Amino acid sequence: MSVEPEPENRKEISIYILTNGVHTDLVVPVKNDVYDWHDYVKYEHTVGKDTTANFIAFGWGDKGFYLETPTWADLKASVAFKAMTGLGASAIHATFYKTMPQNEACRCIDISREQYGRLVTYIQSQFDLDEHGKTIHIKTKANYGQDDAFYEAKGSYNLFYTCNTWANEGLKACGQKAAVWTPFYKGIFYHY
Repeated sequence: MSVEPEPENRKEISIYILTNGVHTDLVVPVKNDVYDWHDYVKYEHTVGKDTTANFIAFGWGDKGFYLETPTWADLKASVAFKAMTGLGASAIHATFYKTMPQNEACRCIDISREQYGRLVTYIQSQFDLDEHGKTIHIKTKANYGQDDAFYEAKGSYNLFYTCNTWANEGLKACGQKAAVWTPFYKGIFYHY
């Protein structure tokens, strides 16, 4: 079952959905006339500190999985148990990209400025903030590459609310076609 997109959709801003075959990210422009993400996610939090990126991918998930499981072979039973039961904390993984390919793993969706504003609000609302209203960068050596960083997030991952459920909810928040509910990336990409 699917949620249909809003009927009136001006194609003013391109966003993307990106998957690694398990997890779905929501990808947005780093900066445009609607919003500049530099106040939330900083280049200097990445290893590479490269300021030439045009896009930023946001993923939400279990903090233990993100920081303690670089490969499936590294998965510990305690991390899996916490993630599946909702006992673990969550994190947002932000990755900067210079370009976005359009292929089986990356789909472009054109939305209006107003819809993009709603997506910005949805993503922002998922970050934990400090007493000054700033995002909380997780300092770690568990980065996946030169262009990513982790941040403390709200909520907890579990069997019924996964990283893909989170991305699917983001698509709903900005009026795009989505699954009614899905724990898997295929539930999202089926519609695109």
